[in-house]
Amino acid sequence: MERGMDLVEVAAAAEPPVARIMDYGKFKYEQQKKKQEAKKRQAVVNVKEIKMRPKTDEHDFQTKLNHIRRFLGEGDRVKVTIFFRGREIVHKDRGITVLDRVIEETKEVAKVEQEARAEGRTLQITLIPLPKK
Repeated sequence: MERGMDLVEVAAAAEPPVARIMDYGKFKYEQQKKKQEAKKRQAVVNVKEIKMRPKTDEHDFQTKLNHIRRFLGEGDRVKVTIFFRGREIVHKDRGITVLDRVIEETKEVAKVEQEARAEGRTLQITLIPLPKK
């Protein structure tokens, strides 16, 4: 108490119990700072979704492709979804063709994390950015 220190029990289960003389307030403060620093360095990964149709026109396709490239450049994952309406579902091959084209156009900045899979009236792939050199 004369030195402004506290007696803190470190290991209660040990035989005999282990205690330490330290400034407990300073210890708690340092633990909090370490936690904040770890949180600051943690990378947050977002998943952005781009929706297309099998009949998406060329200009719209290029616009959406530019959005995909921008998202990948920012380090986000991109989920590309082709959704079918009405009788379009019969022509899943057109949707797969669109997805293959997206993969081909973005191969220099992304790789496929999840191959094309069908869920109901949609086809989906997930792209992740390539590591920067």
